[in-house]
Amino acid sequence: MNYIGSKLSLLDFLEESINKVVDNNCLVFCDLFAGTGIVGSYFKNKGYKIIANDIQYFSFVLNKHYIENHEYIEFQNLIKTLPNLKNIEIEKRKNYVCDHLSNLTGIKGFVYSNYCLEGTINQEFQRQYFSDYNGMKCDAIRMEIEKWKEGKLITDSEYYFLLTSLIETIDKYANTASVYGAFLKQLKKTAQRILELKPAELIVNDQEHQVYNEDANNLANKIEVDILYLDPPYNHRQYATNYHLLETVARYDNPKIYGKTGLREYESQKSLYCSRIKVKEAFDDLIRNSRAKYIFLSYNNEGLMSIEDIKKIMSLRGEYGYFTKKYNRFKADRDENRDYSASKTVEYLHYVVCN
Repeated sequence: MNYIGSKLSLLDFLEESINKVVDNNCLVFCDLFAGTGIVGSYFKNKGYKIIANDIQYFSFVLNKHYIENHEYIEFQNLIKTLPNLKNIEIEKRKNYVCDHLSNLTGIKGFVYSNYCLEGTINQEFQRQYFSDYNGMKCDAIRMEIEKWKEGKLITDSEYYFLLTSLIETIDKYANTASVYGAFLKQLKKTAQRILELKPAELIVNDQEHQVYNEDANNLANKIEVDILYLDPPYNHRQYATNYHLLETVARYDNPKIYGKTGLREYESQKSLYCSRIKVKEAFDDLIRNSRAKYIFLSYNNEGLMSIEDIKKIMSLRGEYGYFTKKYNRFKADRDENRDYSASKTVEYLHYVVCN
């Protein structure tokens, strides 16, 4: 899925740079601002025990699947409802369950009633984040998943797999330019397609992993790791506003929403790293109190903190250095809607070998 600051195109750069610094005795890799789990998943595949964290609940859901799930998903209890499952190979059961959910009849639930044109036609604000059909299908799938969980027909592992599959699928049918800060006036072609629930990928290995849904600074001094990887927000734009609808699909808590875009309350998820006034104090606290052998920070050349700020703070813990790489800028809007100063930006991977 499209995600601001995604490191998908920088994974090789991150691995090569980190390997130049760390010793061979590093076993635990912590992704403290995990987002969609791209970095943690990559290093999970490399054999590390992963600890992942994010303050956004939908990100927590994604990481509960991509990081914490590490065995095949069997859906053993769901056989009571879907008896044909017992005749299907375990590796293919997730496909069968997703196909079943795709074929549910749509329901006029919270997503349809608040984020689709027909559902909001008589409200103060008309919204068109999804087609009417896909909004109802999303509601039906989300409600069925919750019903299964409450009925103990699925395990936590299966629950997070299904939620991850729904979040990633519905995002592909969203009527937005990229993020959820606004919707398009007319349904684009991808938003007109009929929603089909696609199973999320599963990384199977023999390691146990941990996933948290906490404030990064609060968690950092509670855990001890070998490699601490930091990828905080770079600028003033809060992730909570850009991904509010995925948060609501993940929680499905019927929140009170407001405004043209249907925002949910997000005060508790505001990041200090998006504040020019507070970011240095927050970063200083994080670096001073983190319990790690090595700390790495991804940050680009247009962030709220300067290279000098970062060097001064990280050097407090030991030997400091950095690597750089140019990459294409993430564009959340069409080119004509925003004045970009450059098509490329420079990614810095700062590091400190802690004393």
